[in-house]
Amino acid sequence: MNLPIPMRPHPSAADAPGDRRVGVGTAHAKAILFGEHAVVYGAPAIAVPLHQLEVETAIRPTPRAELRIESELFAGTASTAPELLRPVITAVRAALASVGSAGEHVQLRVRSAIPHGRGLGSSAAVAAAVARAAADLAGVELGPEEFHEIVQRAERVAHGNPSGIDARAVAAAGPIRFHRGRVSTTGVGAPLTFVLADSGAPGSTAEAVARVRERRTADPAGMDRAISQLSDLAEGSLLDLELGDRSALGARMLEAHELLGRLGVSTVKLDALVDAAHAAGAHGAKLTGGGLGGCVLALADSEDEAEHIALALRAAGAPRTWTTTVAAA
Repeated sequence: MNLPIPMRPHPSAADAPGDRRVGVGTAHAKAILFGEHAVVYGAPAIAVPLHQLEVETAIRPTPRAELRIESELFAGTASTAPELLRPVITAVRAALASVGSAGEHVQLRVRSAIPHGRGLGSSAAVAAAVARAAADLAGVELGPEEFHEIVQRAERVAHGNPSGIDARAVAAAGPIRFHRGRVSTTGVGAPLTFVLADSGAPGSTAEAVARVRERRTADPAGMDRAISQLSDLAEGSLLDLELGDRSALGARMLEAHELLGRLGVSTVKLDALVDAAHAAGAHGAKLTGGGLGGCVLALADSEDEAEHIALALRAAGAPRTWTTTVAAA
């Protein structure tokens, strides 16, 4: 199921008469293909863009003396916004300051097809779209690092001490390798079609990271071995991606899911969805993101096969599925 991308919003009647300036920005979701949790301990991770799941933001000047937000989650002033919106407010203020418009009163409109709390980079994507909208409004171009820092400031509010992979991945055109803050791109030898399945439960990155830390304290040798194996899977996947070898990638995904289970971040529901995808013909499947909820990512052989896998995942209890393709490059 691909959700439609909203059209560019029109200025509202509430804007100042004669002032029809508007800045628009977009960003997309991401999925961690390999390396979640291991990346916290300095291992590499591979992320893929999910272009079919997009967020669009619009920023326009307003005569009101306070930042206003319009979204599916909340509509009102920044001072009355719930805690959930703090990363968004942080992104707006950081972006306006970065483009030299810190004193300007604005209204932010957010339209997102990215499900919240599912490990798909929703908060980072909104912040990235906000940064682009602010730059568009001001008629300036943000440098890559300036842009990244705006998104990271919002991510720190959302997640405490983020690795930075989400901020990079939601702005990348193709798959990336992320290692100790550094990013490189990788080739894709053939189109890769993925099915995402919502487990029906939100994930908790903070809780999952804490659980892995506790287990590592109790069993450092065993946990370090699992983290090393996750690192090897991530590095080995680079050649598979360049060759477009779906079979090899799928086998790595299944192995990675088993290792993440050993780290204690899978659930019965996530395991069941992985099994259902594999039984339906997926080359491989795994949880993606922090775990303890969130989504499963399954690799299909084709878009036609993806339809069959999506049906099987919904039959196995996934309330929502999405299909997305990473183009060859």
